[in-house]
Amino acid sequence: MKKNQSHRLSIAPMMDWTDRHCRFFHRQLSRHSLLYTEMVTAPALVRGGALHLLEHSPAEHPVALQLGGSDPRELAQAAQLGWQAGYPEINLNCGCPSDRVQSGSFGAVLMEHPALVGEICAAMIAASPAEVTVKCRIGVDDQIPQTILPVFLETLSQAGVRRVIIHARKAWLQGLSPKDNREIPPLDYPLVLAMKAAFPHLHISINGGITSLAQACALLDQGLDGVMVGRAAYQRPADILQDADRLIFGDTGPGRDAFAVVDAMRPYIRQELSKGVRLASITRHMLGLFAGKPGARAWRRALSEHAHRAGAGTEVLDMALDALHASATPDTAAPA
Repeated sequence: MKKNQSHRLSIAPMMDWTDRHCRFFHRQLSRHSLLYTEMVTAPALVRGGALHLLEHSPAEHPVALQLGGSDPRELAQAAQLGWQAGYPEINLNCGCPSDRVQSGSFGAVLMEHPALVGEICAAMIAASPAEVTVKCRIGVDDQIPQTILPVFLETLSQAGVRRVIIHARKAWLQGLSPKDNREIPPLDYPLVLAMKAAFPHLHISINGGITSLAQACALLDQGLDGVMVGRAAYQRPADILQDADRLIFGDTGPGRDAFAVVDAMRPYIRQELSKGVRLASITRHMLGLFAGKPGARAWRRALSEHAHRAGAGTEVLDMALDALHASATPDTAAPA
């Protein structure tokens, strides 16, 4: 794999999902895919001193930190803290439509203020050696994407940004829930492709509605620089990541199947349990590991029923694997 090609396939930052346990788990499936943190707000870091939100393992790399905020000085300070914590990429969230994010005047609402975003990015770039990237929508509310998106990208480019992830949907800040905003506004892949043609010097990744590795490969073949996958990578991690190193990155090294991933997680789980972490905090990210395979439901049920119990350890993995095998194997015993 060529150096710095991890952005060809990335896993989206998702609140309450892509925590450090999730990222470590995903890393066991793919050595090269770029992983993102959940969004961390600049005020929490700068004013709240919540530096524990930056904790991660070197084993998670390549990994990027996503920040939320709207104050250039504060975001510059947060970017510096992120760099000092070991993140080589700092991503600015200009795409989240939740009410909580809107009330803080950041996320997707920033698309209404391109000049401010340019100022923010320039300040972040000046604050540390970390690469500053932006994740955005194609527009919000009554904006015309074909008009606003080129202006937005040009502003980012002039500020010094060289890599942008575009969620190929509008965000409706009024009238749609965050969940609906991920599904109802129509996808516009052709517009994102047109932006790549209009801004060839920008590295442009596409996000939104990508549900398979084959679809990701097809989008790369159309000339996009990267593909970001969200919920599908969380709900069906093996389907998206198990063959990614070979198909996306050209890595001819041996991959891991789902059973090998379970074994690879055991030392990490023991280490985290010794720190007081509850088993369910880790295994909740592993529920979809066997999605679509025989016995997957039994695997999920066993983890869900037993991992939350006090004192639960890696024996729960064994119970879940036994349940999976028992459910997947038809009963061949002869009738009495």
